[in-house]
Amino acid sequence: MKKNAARTAGGAADYVDLTTGIVSAYVSNNHLQTSEIVSLIASTYAALTALSQGDTIEDPTATKPTPSQIRKSITPDALISFIDGKPYKTLKRHLTSKGTTIEQYRARYGLPQDYPVVAASYSEQRAKLAVSHGLGNSRRTTTKIAEPPDAATEKPKRAGRPRKPKEA
Repeated sequence: MKKNAARTAGGAADYVDLTTGIVSAYVSNNHLQTSEIVSLIASTYAALTALSQGDTIEDPTATKPTPSQIRKSITPDALISFIDGKPYKTLKRHLTSKGTTIEQYRARYGLPQDYPVVAASYSEQRAKLAVSHGLGNSRRTTTKIAEPPDAATEKPKRAGRPRKPKEA
């Protein structure tokens, strides 16, 4: 496409040419049914005109999931992301790579505030690891227990090998 092909002689953007270029590039790289091409052209043209007027376009993938979809997204081994549909042990890393926070993710998809951020099995695994390293235990002061008084009167035993018995 030419450098100034987006502009017509009057200075207004030529959305038909832009739509044609975008749709032809998309169709050449993706397989589409014939019936889908018409809706693709219409939605592309509508998006371009809305952008020129400063309107924001709603993300079609940001539809709110149903309660059953929310339940199915929580598995013991992973949490299924509503952004890309892939399983993750922890959503926090995934969401920060996408430039969003957990609160924004919950608001965008209408998730409850108690929606987990970490898979249950991964959380258990990390908790066991922490306990095995001694984390989570409160500091304890060690106090010596006083020996019973009977032990103080007995002679301490000698260390080492016993003596040979004396021969008479």
